[in-house]
Amino acid sequence: MLDQPDDIHPLFYGAPQSTEFRKLRKRLVRHTREAIEQYGMIEPGTKWLVCMSGGKDSYTLLAILYELKWRGLLPVELIACNLDQGQPNFPATVLPAFLEKMGVPHRIEYQDTYSIVMDKIPAGRTFCALCSRLRRGHLYRIAREEGCSAVVLGHHRDDILETFFMNLFHGGRLATMPPKLLNEEGDVFVYRPLAHVAEADCEKFSNAMNYPIIPCDLCGSQDGLQRQQVKAILDGWEANSPGRRQVMFRALMNARPSHLLDPKLFDFAALTRNT
Repeated sequence: MLDQPDDIHPLFYGAPQSTEFRKLRKRLVRHTREAIEQYGMIEPGTKWLVCMSGGKDSYTLLAILYELKWRGLLPVELIACNLDQGQPNFPATVLPAFLEKMGVPHRIEYQDTYSIVMDKIPAGRTFCALCSRLRRGHLYRIAREEGCSAVVLGHHRDDILETFFMNLFHGGRLATMPPKLLNEEGDVFVYRPLAHVAEADCEKFSNAMNYPIIPCDLCGSQDGLQRQQVKAILDGWEANSPGRRQVMFRALMNARPSHLLDPKLFDFAALTRNT
């Protein structure tokens, strides 16, 4: 790792010098690079819209992407973007001040989706689906306006696993967040470079770097969300059998259509015996 102030991006100024942190940083870089290469995210000369919520995951995403770019391993332009959704008491100055201090090109967009969500969703129902849909529409628009080929999100391995089990338990389908997705219009990619990264590593990294974390009061105000319930189940499995999350994640990368039940993926009717 490069550790002298003149040799690193400002996002890494003040990084701990401990062996533990160096290993963590190296692991984050390796896992992110693996996902970017494995899922074919790089188009040299393009521009990425890196979405910043102010949470631990988005700070980790931004820093690691700049680490890869600093090493010459990510030949794309980066622009950070925060969508201020009009949540009450949202600290609107925190991210702009941080990004300016770090010398990161950025765009701050205000769109009051909070009022729409509160108006449309009945009391006691979850906000996430509508909130996400409204946010994604604005991000696609901003990406087009900024000339970006991709919207880049900070979802990590645990988000992907939780989404899989939410679909399994509540949606009746085997599906999750893919690391690479093309939007319906076919003009903007959605990338998740942290797909192989554990949530715990994002938390350790952002805490060690003392980034100014902004909580999501909209989602966090609701107890008993399906995702929280699934997270609790996965936490229990992990506690009883350490490493279980990684085993399950590997299973998502090792699907066997012939050993499932979907005739659209495998032509069971065409199977014949050797006679």
